[in-house]
This record gives sequence, structure tokens and C-alpha cells, in this order.
Amino acid sequence: MLPSLQAAFPFAQGTSPAHPPARRPAYGRRAPAASSPEAPTRFLALDIETVPDDLVPADWPADKFPKNAWHRIVAISFVEADILRDEVSGLEEYRVTACRSGGAGDWDEGRLLRAFWRFFEDGDFRVCSWNGRAFDMPTIVARSMMHGVSASAWYRRGTRWAGYTHRYSVDWHVDLMDAMSEFGVAARLTLEEAAGLLGLPGKMGEHGSQVASLVAEGRMARVRDYCETDCLNLAVLYFRWAFLTGRTDAAAHDRAVGSLVAYLERERAERPHLGRFLDGWRGAADRRPLFVAPT
Repeated sequence: MLPSLQAAFPFAQGTSPAHPPARRPAYGRRAPAASSPEAPTRFLALDIETVPDDLVPADWPADKFPKNAWHRIVAISFVEADILRDEVSGLEEYRVTACRSGGAGDWDEGRLLRAFWRFFEDGDFRVCSWNGRAFDMPTIVARSMMHGVSASAWYRRGTRWAGYTHRYSVDWHVDLMDAMSEFGVAARLTLEEAAGLLGLPGKMGEHGSQVASLVAEGRMARVRDYCETDCLNLAVLYFRWAFLTGRTDAAAHDRAVGSLVAYLERERAERPHLGRFLDGWRGAADRRPLFVAPT
């Protein structure tokens, strides 16, 4: 990671990869009117955790989910990977470089969002989310607007026909829940249900409904760990979806999975939740193999 990016959105304690990726040429800060029609070269499986804000009206029903703008963001986590493309076939491969949460547990929402958008503007990402078109990204955008933080890269990159805000532009933002339901034609799965298809650990006994109480108790490290495991489920689901849809082949899929397994092995000593995820995933391998290439 470039020094400027690390300063803007540093790794949490103990999350720096043991073997960091090769240094990239510097991306200059893009002018507000700039457009980037090229396909992204980096992958970002993104998830957020939130708590209800004091903007929720007093008469809002307790059993009704608050609107996006009424959610205060307490964690932004992701799995990062390089996207490698074969110049002849056009097939892609994904090489995992990090799983982390942005900023630090004691950062307020405004600081977290400013750092996130600096990080995003200096990168070149394909964003993958689960229900992110309906929740994660509208929430990030609404809260950025409230704090006076620019999200110009989200709106200005791409072309008139393809970009982050276009529902079917999966080269830019793929809401995997939406894509796996054929954009609403079939029933939508929860992330936990989709994880079960591949023998992934899923939520590992936790749920987003617990986040507010964890935050109130000052247990932000656990919130960030939970958010990161959601991102791990999402990344593996994306690799398999990319194989399913012909974006990658079996060998490249297995190398992507292998790069994630290797990363989790390197990090497990200092970050036990990553080791628990890996152990749970491997524990189901007799029923749901990690790899797809014939042996």
C-alpha cells in the first residue's frame, strides 16, 4: 500500500499483511469532472456496521428498520484483491492482499468517512457488496452528505452508460445479493443463506442486531471483527460467482481462494477471528469443497 493511502486509512493493529503487495504507481487525486472509463484493476468486498442515530423520529415504530440516513456508521471493512486480466482470453484472476477495517475503533463517523473517500479516490476499485445498492452505499452517501464529505469518485467515474451507480454495471459495483437473484426475478438470499451454499462460516453466531449493544459496551474491536468476517464470506461468494458467470476459469478461481487461505493463515496468530473463519470454512470442505478444478 502506498504511504499516502496508509496514512489516510491505516490498518488496524496487527492487520498489515505479512507479505504486502508490490508497490503501485501513484494515482493522482482525480479532478471533480474526471471520468475513468477503464475497467477497475482492484477488487473491494465492502461491508459496514451501523447503529440507529438520534435522527430516528420519536414515533418511529421500534420494529421498523430505520431509513438509511438515520444509521450512524461505526465500521467500514473490506477484503482487497488485485484484479489480474489475461490479455488474450480476457479472463480475470483475483489475488487477495488484505482483510481489514478502516481507521481505528475510536474514530467518529465523520473522520471514518473522510478517510474512506480519500482511500477510495486514490484507488481503482470494483466494489462488491451484499444488499449494498439498497443499504451500504446509500447509507455511506447520505452520511457523507450530512458530514460535508465529497463522494465525487462514486458518481463521476465510469461512463454515461456504466459506472458505480448503474444497477447492471457489475464491472463497477456488483451487489451480489441482487445479481444472484437475477436482479429481483428470483428470491433474494441473506448473506448467511448464501454462505451456506459454499460451506462458509457465515455470521459465526453473531448478527447485526447485536452491534448497537456492543458499541454501547465499548466493544468496538468485536464489531470490526464481525464486519470483517462478513467481508470474507462476501469475497469467497464473489470468486465463485465470477467462475459461475465465466469471468474467471477454474484454475484462476482456485488460485484466488488459495491466496485468501494463505492470507488468513499468515494473519491468524494476531487476529484470531480470521483463524476461526478459516477453520470453520475448512471444516465443511468434505461437503462443500473450497476448490472447483478437477483433481
